[in-house]
Amino acid sequence: MTLARRLSALMLYATSLLVLAACSDSSIWNNPHPENPDNEVILYSSFSERPKHLDPARSYSSDESMFIDQIYEPPLQYHYLKRPYELIPLTLTQMPSITYLDADQQVLPVDSENPAFSVYTFDIQPGILYQPHPAFARDDNNQPVYNFTSEEDTAAFSSLKDFTQTGTQELIADDYIYQINRLADPKRLAPLRGLLSQYIVGMSDATAAITQARKTFKEQNKPDNSWLDLRQFTMAGVKKINDHRFSITLKGKYPQFKYWLAFHFFAPVPWQVDRFYHQPGLPQKNITLDWHPVGTGAFMMTENNPNSEIILAKNPNYRGELYPSEGEPGDAEKGLLDDAGKTMPFIDKAIFRLEKEAIPVWTKFLQGYYDRSGISSDSFDQAVQVGGAGIALSDDMKAKGITLNKAVQPATYYLGFNMLDPVVGGYSESQQKLRQAIAIAYQEEEYIGIFLNGRGEPAMSPIPPGIFGYQSGPDGINKQVYDWGADSSAVRKPIEVAKQLLAEAGYPDGRHAQTGEPLVLNLDTTGSSDQARMTWIQKQFKKLNLQLNIRSTDYNRFKDKMENGNAQMYFWGWLADYPDPENFLFLLYGPNAQIDSKSGVNSANYKNPEYDALFEEMQLMEDSPQRLAVIEKMKAILRQDTPWASGFHVHSYALSNAWVKNTKPHGISKLTFKYRRIDTELRAQKQQEWNQPVLWPLWTLLIIIVALAIPGYRGFKRRQTRTIEQVQNRAEN
Repeated sequence: MTLARRLSALMLYATSLLVLAACSDSSIWNNPHPENPDNEVILYSSFSERPKHLDPARSYSSDESMFIDQIYEPPLQYHYLKRPYELIPLTLTQMPSITYLDADQQVLPVDSENPAFSVYTFDIQPGILYQPHPAFARDDNNQPVYNFTSEEDTAAFSSLKDFTQTGTQELIADDYIYQINRLADPKRLAPLRGLLSQYIVGMSDATAAITQARKTFKEQNKPDNSWLDLRQFTMAGVKKINDHRFSITLKGKYPQFKYWLAFHFFAPVPWQVDRFYHQPGLPQKNITLDWHPVGTGAFMMTENNPNSEIILAKNPNYRGELYPSEGEPGDAEKGLLDDAGKTMPFIDKAIFRLEKEAIPVWTKFLQGYYDRSGISSDSFDQAVQVGGAGIALSDDMKAKGITLNKAVQPATYYLGFNMLDPVVGGYSESQQKLRQAIAIAYQEEEYIGIFLNGRGEPAMSPIPPGIFGYQSGPDGINKQVYDWGADSSAVRKPIEVAKQLLAEAGYPDGRHAQTGEPLVLNLDTTGSSDQARMTWIQKQFKKLNLQLNIRSTDYNRFKDKMENGNAQMYFWGWLADYPDPENFLFLLYGPNAQIDSKSGVNSANYKNPEYDALFEEMQLMEDSPQRLAVIEKMKAILRQDTPWASGFHVHSYALSNAWVKNTKPHGISKLTFKYRRIDTELRAQKQQEWNQPVLWPLWTLLIIIVALAIPGYRGFKRRQTRTIEQVQNRAEN
């Protein structure tokens, strides 16, 4: 290509961009989202890993709950605004009634302490409809439209979207009962089955019967995915009264059961949906309930592409629900009651984009393309500033109208000891003192400051703030590790106290008193742990002249070590399933030891008969001064034994752009999207304002091109003129 042509092409390109900018004042060049021709109200968010399970019987991850809790509706839900946490009806007309019975099925007074049975009765709102779905499509004879008997029949269907006919049906008691049968089915691998089998009358018998039926299927050489109709199995404790009423009978008294009724484990699954997804050939194409949930909630999943995006769209059959009219003090001033009494949901769609790194999420949030964002360590200083008044938004964030939601997560993360280990485990006085010494030396406050940007607080017990049994002030501190300082705060005991405890444990200056050998301890972690963090941890042990060997493995190997009791020290954590101290204190209950049950939550394998007896007493008590007194005794035992070296509770920080309304951290419930409201006009205005194209480089480029083009063009013309003259001269001669 000649110089003239190159210059002409560059000029054309630069001019085209400038013309495009001049003609597109309303468009934004860098908008990552497609056009929204229907002007839907869309909430934009992100996810980093695909949800592994979307089946409500199987899912037990907060990341999965973010999606399916918007779709499925168990009987109860948490009040969005009230604190302490309060349960309210979701699909019920009222809270379940509870009747206590003696061993002869005779009714007992409502204040009975030790009933033989507890009967929960549920009344379902009439008229609740499921989302449109092909499982409900029926022909003129009221038979399923999609009823295949072979893989050849389903060959033409490669995705759920290929099923063009859909239908709906009303939520009835049978759907809740069918889901409880699914929880009893071992094939579902429901995490809650072991616990519920202890309480729901007849659940263990149902599990045995279902197991035998599946064994018969195998003997008959039926395909592994063959549908087992669970309606044929009954539980003595689960009864249908009518289409909108059913009951569940528990053995004894289990106050925490009400919290599980707000969890998606108890969301209804109709037999029609179960049958549809078990048709031949569908599971091989990921056409399963684990990929495509079906519910009665405000939203339904219309796109599940874990490599790109997940979309929740408003359920056209949703009955509507009114936004709360009351909350806790201060909510009205924050605008959280502005929508009181209005019909939810307020958004038409929620679009989640796959983002594997935090920086792109943060950048797009600041550009206005994501509505909300967390705060990573990399962006912490840009987002907030730390001063005498604590942590507040930076001036840049305030200028953008961004708001900050701060909350203490109902979660506890800890450094644990394997109590079966001959060195750091055991219950002798010397073994206790070794663990206490490490607990004092391991400065959790410093860790929180360095690696969490101050977003946390040291744990004084397994119970986090906001849960009954949590104590603040001088009465709440772990006196084995802390003193109450003159400035009215907890002060970690001096390192000299830890060194003295270490010597009394038989390891003066970090060496065995008899052999003189240095004490070497092992910490098991997962993956390629952050080197800076690992170095800091080793320094904590060096304060006592202890050598720490960090053994990093992949998660599966780490899990094997934990299940077999081969780890010495480890990091673990627990996020509340429900707001009750039992959900945290059971992490150290002896029968829950992981070595005895692969699914046990007691990873420390801690067993103290006195603690266990108090736990069993506390477990079924209602919140009261008497229950608190029992909890305090349990804390004292844990502090003496020190099965955990340290722990902390995380403070969550979430940022919202100015157009996002009704954001209040909950901590327990993930059912939040129906409350969100988006001011789309303000969002469009701010996106336009924050993403103006910088055109001066293009103008500069155009000027340079013109400056280069003019002399080039003149030279070209001169050459053309000389050529013409030379041709003419030759013609004349």
